[in-house]
Amino acid sequence: MQWRRRHCCPIKMTWTVKRSLFRTHVAGLLSLALLFTLFLFFSHQDWLPGRSGPRENPLAYTVRGFRSPKGEVNQSTSLRSLWKETGYVAPKPLLNLSSQQVEGAAGEIGGGTRMGVMGLGDSMSTNNSLQKEMDMGGRLSAQPFRYILNEPFKCRDSTPFLILLIAAEPGQVDARNAIRQTWGNDSVAMGLGFVRLFLLGTAKTSDTFIQSAIEDESRLYHDIIQQDYQDTYYNLTIKTLMGINWVATYCPHVFYVMKTDSDMFVNTEYLIQKLLKPELPPKQRYFTGYLMRGYAPNRNKDSKWYMPPELYPSERYPIFCSGTGYVFSGDMAELIYQASLSIRRLHLEDVYVGICLAKLRIDPAPPPNEFLFNHWRVSYSSCKYSHLITSHQFSPSELIKYWNHLQTNKHNACMNVAKEKNGKYRHRRFHGERPP
Repeated sequence: MQWRRRHCCPIKMTWTVKRSLFRTHVAGLLSLALLFTLFLFFSHQDWLPGRSGPRENPLAYTVRGFRSPKGEVNQSTSLRSLWKETGYVAPKPLLNLSSQQVEGAAGEIGGGTRMGVMGLGDSMSTNNSLQKEMDMGGRLSAQPFRYILNEPFKCRDSTPFLILLIAAEPGQVDARNAIRQTWGNDSVAMGLGFVRLFLLGTAKTSDTFIQSAIEDESRLYHDIIQQDYQDTYYNLTIKTLMGINWVATYCPHVFYVMKTDSDMFVNTEYLIQKLLKPELPPKQRYFTGYLMRGYAPNRNKDSKWYMPPELYPSERYPIFCSGTGYVFSGDMAELIYQASLSIRRLHLEDVYVGICLAKLRIDPAPPPNEFLFNHWRVSYSSCKYSHLITSHQFSPSELIKYWNHLQTNKHNACMNVAKEKNGKYRHRRFHGERPP
C-alpha cells in the first residue's frame, strides 16, 4: 500500500499533463492553420465590384472595409486632391461654352499636375480615350467628344417622367432589341412620359459594317446616342457622363433618370409606381440605388477593378451606388456633370459618380427596401421579381422569357406561394400539428 501511494499518483499526474499539453499544441496548430487560410482568402479577393463576372453572392467578390478616424482623414485628403480645394460654388450652366472657357472655369486638378493612367495595365495603355480626357494639364472639357449619333429633340414636345440611360456595347443588337420588347418598352410607363436611350461609343475595331448597322438601327428606333470614343470597360465613366450631359443639355426638366446596363432585368413598373410615385411632387437632389459603404480600393494589379494609389490614394471610397442600376432626380444631371468638370476621370464609373456626389455634399438615399436594387442575379420567381427593381446578368433570351412570365402572372404573382403555404398548413392540421 505504501508503494502504491508513493509511485501510482505521480505516474497518473504525468500522463494528465502530457495529454493536456498535446491538446494545447493541437488547438494552437489548428488556430494557426485557420488564420493562414483566412489570410490567403482575403489577400486574393477583388475589393470592388464591376459590371461583369459572377454576382450570385456579393460577398464573393468584395471585402467590406472598416471605417476609422484615420481612414476618414485620408479619404478627405484624397478627395481634395481630385478637385480644386478652393473656389468651388454651386454649378452654373457651362454646357454651351467653348472648351477654353470651360477649362478656365474648371481649373487645374490635383495641384495642376498632368494626370496619366499609370498602373492600369496593358488594356488601359492601348486605349487613348481616358488619356484624352486627362490631357491639357488636368483641365477637362465640357464636351470632349463629338456626337456621331444624337437625339436632341426627344423632349421637345413634352417633359418625360423617366429617362432610361442604358449602357450598351456597339455589337449588342440582341440585348437592345430584348430591352425594347420588355422593360424598356414605352408601354411600361403607363401613359407617363418615357424616354429610352442606349449609350454607345465606337467599336474596338474599325469595322464599317458594325457602324453602318448601328446607324440603321438608330434611324429605325431613334433611341441611340453615340460619341467618338472607344467603347471599352475602362471608358464606362465617359459613357455615363455622356448620358448625364445629354439629360442636362436636352432634357433638363425630366422628373427622374435611371442609369443601368444592358444585361439587367429592370421592373420598370415597380420602379415608377412604388419608388418614384408619380402622384407625389418630384423629389429634388435625390439619388438612390444599391448603396456601397466603406469599400476599399482594389490594389491588386491583376484585378479588373484595380485602382492605382497614384490615382486614388485614400483607404476608402466615399459612399456610392452600384453602377448596375441607380436612380436620380432630374435636377441632379446638371449638378453631377458640372461637378465632374473639375474632377479627374477615374475608370470606375460608379465610384466616380460617388465622388461627384461627395463634392456636391449630397448623400445617396437608401432605398425603402434593401432588396429593391440587386447587383447580382436573384433566382427567379414571379413573386420575388414583382417586388424588386433590378437583377443582374440576363441574356437577351432569358430577359424576354422571364419578363413575359412576370407580365402573365403579375396580378397574382405571389398567389402560388400563398397556396403552397396554405397547403402545408392544412397538411399539418390533418396530422394534428399547429401551423408556425
